[in-house]
Amino acid sequence: MSSFLKDFKAFALRGNVVDMAVGVIIGGAFGKIVASFVSDIIMPPIGMILGGVDFSNLFINLSSKKVDTLAEATAAKVPVIAYGKFITTVIDFLIMAFVIFLMISLLNRFKKEEKEEPAPETLCPFCKMPIDPAATKCPHCTSDIPKDSH
Repeated sequence: MSSFLKDFKAFALRGNVVDMAVGVIIGGAFGKIVASFVSDIIMPPIGMILGGVDFSNLFINLSSKKVDTLAEATAAKVPVIAYGKFITTVIDFLIMAFVIFLMISLLNRFKKEEKEEPAPETLCPFCKMPIDPAATKCPHCTSDIPKDSH
């Protein structure tokens, strides 16, 4: 049992697992901010432009019981298709995806581009073709490469 706990501790405290946990927590908080931004700031003007429509209250009643709002339907346990909530969720997703795209683009812009330095080119003393500096035999002409020619 102690081996299991030791293995679990090693897994849980690994750097990338902790980083992932922090990312999930921050992502959840960011999701709430985006959801509030969409429902409280974006959707009201869109609803006004479309004639005063409240997207959060758009639904299809699947029963014969008369309800006027989604809140009434929920309280009365009337089956509904709440497509207004779905529209809001899709807009949440699109805004969140766009913001994440912008953040990653910005981070990539500031990230230093690491350029690989090309290996010094060594030429075969016999056929003059490029060879690996550590080569002992030329892959082109199969000549033995003297150690002092590198």
